[in-house]
Amino acid sequence: MPIHLPAISRRQFLVRSLAGGAALALAPELFAATKRSDPDSWALLSDIHLSADASMVQRGISMTDHFGCVTRELLALRKRPAGVFITGDCAYNSGQLADYAQLARLLQPLRQGQIPVCIALGNHDNRERFWEAQEEERAAKRPLADKQVALVRTPRANWFVLDSLEKTLSTPGLLGQAQLDWLARSLDANRDKPALVLAHHNPGTMASVSGLKDTEALLAVIRPRKQVKAYIFGHTHAWHVEQDPSGIHLITLPPVAYVFRRDDPAGWVHATLKRNGIRLELRCVDATHIAHGQVIKLQWRPA
Repeated sequence: MPIHLPAISRRQFLVRSLAGGAALALAPELFAATKRSDPDSWALLSDIHLSADASMVQRGISMTDHFGCVTRELLALRKRPAGVFITGDCAYNSGQLADYAQLARLLQPLRQGQIPVCIALGNHDNRERFWEAQEEERAAKRPLADKQVALVRTPRANWFVLDSLEKTLSTPGLLGQAQLDWLARSLDANRDKPALVLAHHNPGTMASVSGLKDTEALLAVIRPRKQVKAYIFGHTHAWHVEQDPSGIHLITLPPVAYVFRRDDPAGWVHATLKRNGIRLELRCVDATHIAHGQVIKLQWRPA
């Protein structure tokens, strides 16, 4: 299945730009579109919380400004990343249609810069309104008709994007048996490369009701399938990397929008796939943050 929101062709970009009277010589999207693409380079974003009101501020942060900062950095990279993954909470609060219209507008520079985008959904999203607002999503043929799931095959890894949205504005998440069955079948049919699984919700525990309700069922699927190397998620608004006892890396993405704890970083992660692992570089919105530029190198567990 292709990435949900494909890159806009250069011809489409030129036509739209000329129609809008854009200054093409100054457009960063046009510069990005002419760069070589790195098939092993990926941008990992989470918790962007965009509002229809571009001036909306939450916890002292402008979500629109933060997303714009990340977009400009992505377009300025020396090589174009192969794509962007956004692991949910795209909308500000309750997944309003106008929020997703704003999301579509703010994603245009990336797509015009030839960077496709794949989106998961979180507890602040609304699945039906998201599909209604995205032209490509309305027409998409999904592996599961009622879930936002995808399999993205790349030279060095297969990315499995899951939908953990159970109910809008209800904090915990749930995959459900049908989605877990699809994941198991898809993993079994794609054993040739490392598998990276993405969703919005963090693994839950008996002591926590805010994460993924069916964590144990998910782990029962991915732990014995040795091609699964990492589970990547957001939701907690905190950057953290650890390893499951089975060897699966648990990668918690920072929020693009606002943090819950004052000293935590907001930003995104530049992921570069290697032959036997992955390189993660934290890119903070605030370039003066002590964690900005932090690099973590992970080795895959044995197959």
